Amino acid sequence: MANRAAGGPDDPAAERSGIDRLAAACRVPAGITLVVATGIYLTLVWQAPIDSVQGIVQKILYVHPPLAFGAYLGFIGTAVGGFLYLWKGDEQFDRFALSSAEVGVLLCTLMLITGPIWAKATWGRWWSWDLRLTVTLILWFIYLAYLLLRSFSEGGSRAARFSSVYGIVGVLAIPLNYFAIELAGGRTLHPENLERGSLGEGMGWPFAMGALTTLIAYGYLLAGRLEVEDLRRRVAGRAAALEGAVGD
Repeated sequence: MANRAAGGPDDPAAERSGIDRLAAACRVPAGITLVVATGIYLTLVWQAPIDSVQGIVQKILYVHPPLAFGAYLGFIGTAVGGFLYLWKGDEQFDRFALSSAEVGVLLCTLMLITGPIWAKATWGRWWSWDLRLTVTLILWFIYLAYLLLRSFSEGGSRAARFSSVYGIVGVLAIPLNYFAIELAGGRTLHPENLERGSLGEGMGWPFAMGALTTLIAYGYLLAGRLEVEDLRRRVAGRAAALEGAVGD
């Protein structure tokens, strides 16, 4: 019994899932890659030309849309994790879904912060009930509600199944958000979605590097968040083992 309480080889809490081991192995390399990518990204943004119409504030282009891509990835990860949990019934996928949602909400929050800064400089006001802005806010609320649901629930398989379904349904807001400009039929303050060749000269590489850096940041934060969830699980398992030992 002492061996179990100490987290020895017979302790179920000492066993790490494949996702947990992968997260632990990738966190440091992802952090190093993130530092290098950030350095290259900032250099490219610094060297990017200043827009003749919007001026220096236009460089938020290299931050705001990439944050949206990272948020999308976080919420898609939540749906994928939820689907795999419903299919396999393995708790590691539920932890992955929760961790991905937290990173996605963080990136979406930053997107909602940088957007109004750009809007104030270009539209003259911090916020407008533009279709894309409205759907983005709804998307943020959907996954904030997901996190609140998880925090207020007592845990267990029933809560995990409900959260999985919620996360899968919520991801349907992503294509609505992305194609909101087309759905509005041009009646929107947002410019059209970026297409091949739509960026000005010297803007393509900074934008691409911004998107890549954001995706690397997502991976790094996700790996760290998964390690936290794994630590919580292991601590809870050892606490339960100690209670069992005292009860015996």
